[in-house]
Amino acid sequence: MSDATVVDATLDSAHPLVTEHADLEAQLADPAVLADAVALRRVNKRYAALGPTVAAAQEVARLRDDLATARELAADDEAFAAEVPELDAALGEATAHLRRLLLPRDPDDDRDVILEVKAGEGGAESALFASDLMRMYLRYAERRGWSSEVLESTESDLGGLKDARLAVKARGALAPGEAPWARLKYEGGVHRVQRVPVTESQGRIHTSAAGVLVLPEVEDPEEVQIGPNDLRIDVYRSSGPGGQSVNTTDSAVRITHLPTGIVVSCQNEKSQLQNKESALRVLRARLLQAARDEADAQASQARRSQVRTVDRSERIRTYNFPENRVADHRTGFKAYNLDVVLDGDLDPVVQSAVAADEAARMAALGGAGD
Repeated sequence: MSDATVVDATLDSAHPLVTEHADLEAQLADPAVLADAVALRRVNKRYAALGPTVAAAQEVARLRDDLATARELAADDEAFAAEVPELDAALGEATAHLRRLLLPRDPDDDRDVILEVKAGEGGAESALFASDLMRMYLRYAERRGWSSEVLESTESDLGGLKDARLAVKARGALAPGEAPWARLKYEGGVHRVQRVPVTESQGRIHTSAAGVLVLPEVEDPEEVQIGPNDLRIDVYRSSGPGGQSVNTTDSAVRITHLPTGIVVSCQNEKSQLQNKESALRVLRARLLQAARDEADAQASQARRSQVRTVDRSERIRTYNFPENRVADHRTGFKAYNLDVVLDGDLDPVVQSAVAADEAARMAALGGAGD
């Protein structure tokens, strides 16, 4: 049986979001918002994010009213009495669904991301694996209809990647949980590979690792304050594998954020201005993440940690080529379709992390839900 008190409390909790949704709808008709591309994108994103919650709240309210009507009429008509158990069960399911939607969300879930892949232990084989991971994320972005842009990459001698940065952006407004950060934030950590390296003549299986760092991208530069004297910008000639010069002009850019010591360099573009802008995008994302981490530490509610060292002992996932197996060590997910996963079919793996995260948050709230 559904509990009327629970239903009313759930609808009360949803009320501020329903009100906000209506206010955002009004803003979307405001000429001032329509003329501001950054504001319009932000309002559109939030409006789309609230849509499913508002729809769920409306469904709960409808079922609650239908159930009340059926109970009132049941005394005179058995047909209405027969509807009561069905409506009661539907109301219970709808309320549980709404309560899940009302779970506290990551404030960055609607953001785009900057994803960094870095080779670690394993030498040339690690760099080759880093290249495999980068291709996997590019294919995953393509499968989900996102746009992607390689901001920076440094190749190894054998064609692998020493490190690379990828910007992933949603196209249009997406439902909650469907934006790049909401899906890719679980990829942060150390990824381990087990396979026979191309440089191995004896056919022995080696283990190496690559690190992945995922950062929420800053939509509005004003969101992260950078003082006029906070940056040191150096320019130099870009280089390729082995350190050879690949450009005759000083187009590569290195930016140092003096207050924090964060250093970002970009050399992919031939234009110094383009490299500077790419570096600033990465720097803003890192500064935003640093601010989030500091705020969380002060509140003693740290976010899901991302391993920033590339140590094989601190792995989140293992890719075993001989067994064609992928295993996520945080969620227990295991599948024997590694080739498909590396081709970008990453959703089942990601969904295991999403489900584990939701279950933990539900437990933290006392098991609200089903």
